[in-house]
Amino acid sequence: MSVSAVTVPQMPYLRRFARALTGSQASGDAYAAATLEALLAGREELDDELDARPGLYRILLKIWSSVPLNLKNPEPDQSEPAQAAARNLGAMTPLPRVAFLLRSMEGFGVDQVARILDRPISEVNELVDRAGREIAAQISSDVLIIEDEPVIAMDLEALVEDLGHRVVFIARTHAEAITAISRHKPGLVLADIQLADGSSGLDAVNEILEQCEVPVVFITAYPERLLTGERPEPAFLIVKPYRAETVRVVVSQALFFNRAAHAAGKTESAV
Repeated sequence: MSVSAVTVPQMPYLRRFARALTGSQASGDAYAAATLEALLAGREELDDELDARPGLYRILLKIWSSVPLNLKNPEPDQSEPAQAAARNLGAMTPLPRVAFLLRSMEGFGVDQVARILDRPISEVNELVDRAGREIAAQISSDVLIIEDEPVIAMDLEALVEDLGHRVVFIARTHAEAITAISRHKPGLVLADIQLADGSSGLDAVNEILEQCEVPVVFITAYPERLLTGERPEPAFLIVKPYRAETVRVVVSQALFFNRAAHAAGKTESAV
């Protein structure tokens, strides 16, 4: 079977992982593209002891870790925004973040994560545990949930509150979501794309983003509607049925990268 036949079906998931890892659609897609190019050019080969999907992740992480900046925290700066960004980065160090993403968001077994990272299983367990502690230590935020299924909405509420965040409103329709955003200014939005009255959570999010800048995590049973390879696509996406660990890590990733970027933007505007 050709390299393209093996890898192309996995690319939407590889892009999702790379975006969560880097906190950017553009950067994540660039790393995913570099992985495919390295394979097609013969510079990298899939590991015979791994299936295609974990093999792709291993190559992507090899390329990502070859850039020293990705494995280091930023140098400290005296400005308050830069210090805030450094604190956020320090709260989620690279290797624990990678291990937790592979285990919780991508659903790999501990043995697969160990093979992808080329590290012993005992170390992978320690990295995942460390990531959990670092995520729990992050700053809390107000959360708007856009979800029409009451059981799922209650489950999401419990998960985000367990992380130390506060749910300010649960909207079941497009109209409720727009009304809620006029009353609350959340630090994060969790949104389904298909709502109770047939309205679109995606449309609601687009209207919300016209009013305020806020990170969004889409939670959907229809990822193919969003992972099309065309812009715009979400940087943070959870597929139903989801795992509790997946929600916890993606919520923290979204807040982490948003705060770091916001702090960096303040630094640039102050120069």
